[in-house]
Amino acid sequence: MKQKLRHIAIISFTFCLFLVLSGCGAYSFSGANIGADIKTFQVNYFQNNAANVQPGIDRDFTLKLQDLLLNQTSLDLVTNNGDLLYEGEIVEFYTAPITATSQSTAAQNRLTVGVNVRFYDTKIPDNDFEQRFSFYFDYPGTTQLIGSSLDSALDEIFERITQDIFNKSLAKW
Repeated sequence: MKQKLRHIAIISFTFCLFLVLSGCGAYSFSGANIGADIKTFQVNYFQNNAANVQPGIDRDFTLKLQDLLLNQTSLDLVTNNGDLLYEGEIVEFYTAPITATSQSTAAQNRLTVGVNVRFYDTKIPDNDFEQRFSFYFDYPGTTQLIGSSLDSALDEIFERITQDIFNKSLAKW
């Protein structure tokens, strides 16, 4: 009798779990809400149109956005006819002092990067948007942001911007 009750409990639990999960639609632990008919995405090359051009950041940003989408979704990256399309350009790249010393020199500087993004959802055009995303990295005025320190700063900035793009386009934040 105990064995029969255990068997019924397992079947009931499995059935309830199936009902709960099937009612949730497409769910992702990253918070993405992706329709079942969305299978692919495309990230076009983000040109660097900033007044102050830093070589290579256009490629780095494009790859960072592709990597984030590959890692946080089960979508496939394609080079054309993607169900979701990301495109745009880098529109800002500049450093400015944010605090000064008594000798009128910068005590702290801020590197700011801005990216204009156009997102197209071929299945649900109401999800389309165009928006500017930006973030910054603060560093001491006595430091030159070059080499590996620049790479680290850009990694931090791009991580934040790509996550904001992901949240806006797929998590609907």
